[in-house]
Amino acid sequence: MTVLHLGDDENRFSPEWLQRVHSTLDEVDDVLVTTGGGRFYSNGLDLEWLMAHGDEAAKYVADVQELFARVLTLPVPTVAAVNGHAFGAGAMLAMAHDFRVMRADRGYFCFPEADINIPFTPGMAALIQGKLTPAAAIASMTTGRRFGGAAALETGLVDEIAAESELVKVASERVGALAGKDRGTLGAIKATMFAPAVAALRAA
Repeated sequence: MTVLHLGDDENRFSPEWLQRVHSTLDEVDDVLVTTGGGRFYSNGLDLEWLMAHGDEAAKYVADVQELFARVLTLPVPTVAAVNGHAFGAGAMLAMAHDFRVMRADRGYFCFPEADINIPFTPGMAALIQGKLTPAAAIASMTTGRRFGGAAALETGLVDEIAAESELVKVASERVGALAGKDRGTLGAIKATMFAPAVAALRAA
């Protein structure tokens, strides 16, 4: 089992952070659990870096969407142990996993795009809509609502909630029971299931 610790800060998607995550994904053997430390799972895009490197914005967005596509189709069972705030692209990363287990008592799961005037790219919208019911997609994508653990579970954004002390354990048990699936078969199933989202993500 590979447990990928995203970091102890806001875990924004800097180019260096993206490379570190990809390097870990290269080594995943049977199942993948991702989690953060402290208050954040991930706050998503590194807006400070992006503002300073505006000429690289298109490549940066393409790199972020490639990470989503890769996690979405990773040929092993995957689960996000959402230990704290998951905002914007951070919430999308969690959504790209097969399952999501969220801390019950603290942290918000949120797509704030409607409130910060940044429309979803076609790939990002396809990713989220590929995982949610239409009602859940409208409730989360068009409102900017911050969902705590219980509300996220009720809406269908996450599959389970757990106490902070049990979060990684509960997440690990969820995917640990699925270890040993044939990678070729599982990868092909995911690629077929999410073909529209993957195509939209990689079109960038």
